[in-house]
Amino acid sequence: MAVKVNAEECVGCGACVASCPFGALVMQADKAHITEACTACGACVEICPVSAITREQEEKTAQIDVAAYKDVWVFVEQTEGQAKNVAYELLGEGRKLADAMGQKLAGVLIGDSVQPLAREVFARGADIVYTVEGPELKNYSTDGYTAVFTDLIQTYQPAVVLIGATNDGRDLGPRVACRVGTGLTADCTNLGIDAQTGLVAWTRPAFGGNIMATILCPDHRPQMGTVRPKVFKQPEPDYSRSGQLVQVENKVKAQDIRTRLIEAVRVCTVACNLEESEIIVSGGRGMGKAENFGLIEELANVLGGAVGASRAVVDAGWKPQPHQVGQTGKTVGPKIYFACGISGAIQHMAGMSSSDIVIAINKDADAPIFKAADYGIVGDVLEILPALIEEFKKIKQAC
Repeated sequence: MAVKVNAEECVGCGACVASCPFGALVMQADKAHITEACTACGACVEICPVSAITREQEEKTAQIDVAAYKDVWVFVEQTEGQAKNVAYELLGEGRKLADAMGQKLAGVLIGDSVQPLAREVFARGADIVYTVEGPELKNYSTDGYTAVFTDLIQTYQPAVVLIGATNDGRDLGPRVACRVGTGLTADCTNLGIDAQTGLVAWTRPAFGGNIMATILCPDHRPQMGTVRPKVFKQPEPDYSRSGQLVQVENKVKAQDIRTRLIEAVRVCTVACNLEESEIIVSGGRGMGKAENFGLIEELANVLGGAVGASRAVVDAGWKPQPHQVGQTGKTVGPKIYFACGISGAIQHMAGMSSSDIVIAINKDADAPIFKAADYGIVGDVLEILPALIEEFKKIKQAC
């Protein structure tokens, strides 16, 4: 919508200037003039005594031919020749979407010497694998990967693009969406097909996780979204599968990339590799103080698991952010999740609800975490954890 002033009909009364809540109207040569601050709220339209101000529908931009876009694509994020687990999770979910839409599933591999990964991508359900290789693409870069992925989309026109909501995926997704002129639904926790429109229904938490919003993209293509790791299970690989391998020429040159990787410093050890861990031991504010997290770390070490933390713990500075589980942290789905001294805020529950088994320890028998737990222990976590550690040590020694 656009608000316009008919200068011939304007009598210069100034009523509109006083009515504008954004100060977007000024008087020039005894006539009302609309500035760039206008939000088209329409307050001035209603107040004008001579109807010299009108609100008009702007012409829509030319609609794209949505029928020209087909297939479901998954960006297969990889590091040092190893695909991230979230890529395999999305291939499994992408297979369901592609089947429901009657289209093909494709994986997109970008990097240096990444073609051997195509076998794994086919095994997880892909019909087509697009590869773009070059030394300039060995390590992720915003400039390089954005240019490559944008070119692929403009050339092959996929209907749907799925990207993992990792650090790199959250950087790549919105940039590519902007370049190709479409929208992007971020941090999705569920995918489906809308029964009425046949569009992808992207579901994500909104308003601090208090509601779940379902978003459709009817007028632009591709339909794009980033999806949190561990919200879907990986499909079992079928290595008898094969498909079409499309090798695309790399058009990116070294001078096109404005950044250069000098050194990679690993600040996150196995103990905080939450997305890949099958056992996670998480602690909350109920641990009392930072020093008590030694018990969490000891139990995780005995079980060969990772250390997680609630947002309250991270905000207090007891553990660094890479350990945070929850809506504003990492979404995890281990086989076993220990929630120690965690009350069970909805934001935290959103990050660990995909866990196979949840074991909760809390002295408050009414804590919400027990509603999500498969096993619960009511008691002082500082007394229970040492006992658990001792028992698990005995079991390991006996094996």
